Amino acid sequence: MLDATVAGSKTRLEVRGGRLRVAKGEWCEIGTEPIIVGRNAACQVVIDDSKVSAVHAEFVATPFGVRVRDLGSRNGTYVGGVRVGDVYLSANTKLRIGESEIHFEPFRPEKVSISAIPAFGPLVGQSAPMRAIFDRLAKIAPTDLTVLIQGETGTGKELVAQAIHLGSSRAKKPFVVVDCGSIPPTLAEATLFGHERGAFTGAVDKRLSPFEEANGGTIFLDELGELPLEVQPKLLRALAERRVKSVGGSNYREVDVRVLAATRRDLVRAVNANTFRSDLYFRVAQVKIEMISLRQRVEDIPVLVRKMLKDLGDESAYDRVSTTTLERLMRHDWPGNVRELRNAVAVAFALSAEEEEVDIAAHLGALSESPATAAGGSPIAISFKGRPFQEAKRDVLARFERDYFAALADEAKGNVSEMARRAGMERAHVRAYLRRHGIGAKQDSD
Repeated sequence: MLDATVAGSKTRLEVRGGRLRVAKGEWCEIGTEPIIVGRNAACQVVIDDSKVSAVHAEFVATPFGVRVRDLGSRNGTYVGGVRVGDVYLSANTKLRIGESEIHFEPFRPEKVSISAIPAFGPLVGQSAPMRAIFDRLAKIAPTDLTVLIQGETGTGKELVAQAIHLGSSRAKKPFVVVDCGSIPPTLAEATLFGHERGAFTGAVDKRLSPFEEANGGTIFLDELGELPLEVQPKLLRALAERRVKSVGGSNYREVDVRVLAATRRDLVRAVNANTFRSDLYFRVAQVKIEMISLRQRVEDIPVLVRKMLKDLGDESAYDRVSTTTLERLMRHDWPGNVRELRNAVAVAFALSAEEEEVDIAAHLGALSESPATAAGGSPIAISFKGRPFQEAKRDVLARFERDYFAALADEAKGNVSEMARRAGMERAHVRAYLRRHGIGAKQDSD
């Protein structure tokens, strides 16, 4: 739990920052906005050292000290001769990256003001980290800055994009979503920029670019990290010049759009691995929003459940959610994050009688369908006669899991990464379900 105090309409959150300098250069203060150190000219701290990666390490103030995160650098980040990946600094420290030495000095803890309002647009949360996010969103929404939203699958990245759009002067204009993760590589350019009739085999009709569809409003590039490398320069040019040219077309058309993007991948590591362009990364990530996982903010579960039941049309149903159920939810590890909670709430609400308890905890793992039916929609033929409730329920859920993941494996042709994307889960959890039910899958890699 973070140390936060409430005063009026603001919360005072204690953070521990500091400052750093390279060799005998100028000091750079570290606050709650991340400072990136690297060789690339767009980094906040640029080091002219061939052994330093283009985007090497990140420094940011947190309640636990300054967090130093190596960003997949080629030669590593060292503290006291030990190579580190993710550490917190709270005392005078010397770090080495490449052949350069960095001096770090901590500041005394200070309290920064964040909003005490537990919502922003469609987003809700009472925890200090979420209110800090709401505070940042309130500041950036009215601007035209490009925003990169990062976080695990199911944390609500599209809701963040919607909240930014609704909080801007473009709110009454289009909000267009492009799922980069579902675009076939050969059609990426045509999907992003449109195409003329007959531009390629299968182009039987003219298609407008989503940038033109969003003109005057906002375009949201979901799963940007999946975009093929060969298309990235063309996207960069479109963002820089604010104009697009369709495949098979001869003229550029100007567009007025705000660009928001999201990814579950670590794009900085992708930059260092040469699978994502650094110039596109810095163009898109003028502001970064890091969505935290549900397991890191379990105190938000009650307010999330209330909001979800309200969205389902019956906020009063929250009175039928027991304290025991909420405690069980707060002990769950939430591999599917808020999306998993939303689906469990929807199933529990649909299956509960009017005066019955809404037992959400009984439906954890109900990712997209009622456990009363198989993945293909056919009823699950299980006899309940004379059986204890808990035993029968376990059998129903086990059958649901087996049918769901068997169908998912078939749809995704055994590709675990694609299965994880469709289910809104991490790959490790998908593999665990596959092993549990003896379902085969192909090996895959990022």
